[in-house]
Amino acid sequence: MEHGAGGEKMRELLNLILNYFVRSAERGTAEVGKERSEKSEASVKVREKDGMRSAVEVSLEDMDDAAVVEGVVFTTDSYTVKPLFFPGGDIGSLAIAGTVNDISVMGASPLCISVAFVIEEGFPMRDFERILENMRKTCEEAGVEIVTGDTKVVEKGAVDRMIVTTSAVGKSSEALKRNFEEVRKFREVKREWLLDSNIREGDAIIVSGYIGDHGVALLAAREGISFHADVKSDVAPLNKMIECALEEGGVVAMKDPTRGGLSNALNEFAAKSGVGIIIEEEKIPVRASVRNACEMLGIDPLEIGNEGKVVLAVVKEKAEAVLDALKQDKRGRDAEIIGYATKDVKGVVMKTCVGSQRIVEPPVGDPVPRIC
Repeated sequence: MEHGAGGEKMRELLNLILNYFVRSAERGTAEVGKERSEKSEASVKVREKDGMRSAVEVSLEDMDDAAVVEGVVFTTDSYTVKPLFFPGGDIGSLAIAGTVNDISVMGASPLCISVAFVIEEGFPMRDFERILENMRKTCEEAGVEIVTGDTKVVEKGAVDRMIVTTSAVGKSSEALKRNFEEVRKFREVKREWLLDSNIREGDAIIVSGYIGDHGVALLAAREGISFHADVKSDVAPLNKMIECALEEGGVVAMKDPTRGGLSNALNEFAAKSGVGIIIEEEKIPVRASVRNACEMLGIDPLEIGNEGKVVLAVVKEKAEAVLDALKQDKRGRDAEIIGYATKDVKGVVMKTCVGSQRIVEPPVGDPVPRIC
């Protein structure tokens, strides 16, 4: 299970996969999560296969949230969340929101989605209709359509109730163009997509709101644990909030901290950009109920997955303005600047509330498996 939980074990699995699908001549000595070679950072890659040429701007080896091919942003994901229904959402709303967010954190506008269902024999039709209704509502909130899909039914025990697989496409927007026009007032950037490798010393790190809600809500529902406070998943499509940030301009990188949580997202930022990141514990928004639950269970809220939050890197001159723009949207009203990129440290370091410092290691895996 650790190999699918978003941390170091999963990175090992992804390295294995990349060995088969990324040609060694193009990979060089780079590994997933480490600083990319100059070749992998080229703005456009032209490849030839079976006599066909395609311009690949962001490829598999970049390991960002989506690929970009000839200006089209493309992503795919599978959802195996357990339980299917949880406080604040279900597998349907999660699948739509998660897919929309993977397109949006690249800086693109999501256009349409495909959905495939693999359903266990005997699955209650009323539950299926409930999932479909929540998918429809989430599509309406995000302003996207489901345009194609597939459905399979398998024998009892062949799958744990249901698996949902989605794909989506998006395109660059005027907001993204204006965003990078603003960035270039302060410094150069190699590729005009919101990539993990774009961060440079001095960039501010912003989180869009409270972390840990989704993982704790899933754990409570799965294990029947009461934390004496209602904790609901933060699952939500964030494309409209992200557009507010891009309209202000100055954003260079963005990531949704799902499996492996904030800790994993920040370590990927640091490794791919070749800079350190210092964050302040007291600035990181964590609900008291989530913090108490994590202390009770001995887990770190920084390592718990989220499904309705993003982490942004912003040129320092625009940090406060982007923060204000995020707060104008209901999904970003609790946003905070939590730290800065620097060359003074390696990896991710946190200044604690008691005045000490600790290294924030990339997690082995998310302490709450099957959260998405």
